[in-house]
Amino acid sequence: MDAFLVSTGIVALAEMGDKTQLLALLLAVRFRRPWPIVLGIFVATLANHALAGAVGAWVTTVLGPDVLRWVLGGSFIAMAVWMLIPDKMDDDETGAAPRFGVFGTTVIAFFLAEMGDKTQVATVMLAAQYHAYFSVIAGTTLGMMLANAPVVWLGERMTRLLPLRAVHIVSALIFLGLGLAALLGWI
Repeated sequence: MDAFLVSTGIVALAEMGDKTQLLALLLAVRFRRPWPIVLGIFVATLANHALAGAVGAWVTTVLGPDVLRWVLGGSFIAMAVWMLIPDKMDDDETGAAPRFGVFGTTVIAFFLAEMGDKTQVATVMLAAQYHAYFSVIAGTTLGMMLANAPVVWLGERMTRLLPLRAVHIVSALIFLGLGLAALLGWI
């Protein structure tokens, strides 16, 4: 249960103000069809995080426990620093017409935007840390949905309610705490 709850919380916080959250807002404003957008985000996230979790699980078979502890600790601390750098949407990510429909466009755009993203990297690290593949994937996917579905439904109003800088700082502190705990062998 720890893996699920930690994964949900970390990813939900990490996603605040992230480029994929900006993409969710852009898709909502552009297409004004929330159901296929939310479903597309769910499918893309599940596929992307399943792959990331598999990489995290594989890493644990390649690295010994001591090396893995240092790699994970350093990675969590690096994520803390990365959280303090705000994401901006690239202009070229939104130029295509919805050739594959709203759902297909959302799946493709969201899957590609999530590649190498903070939440995908966090999923790799969490899967390596907790050795609980399904709990981590379920948690990270729920975290993404908690962060993105309200944006799709409420649009721009939602982005004005949360101070994104404060969310990024809290996320960074959580990642820093996890990094230090991993380095000290507490988790």
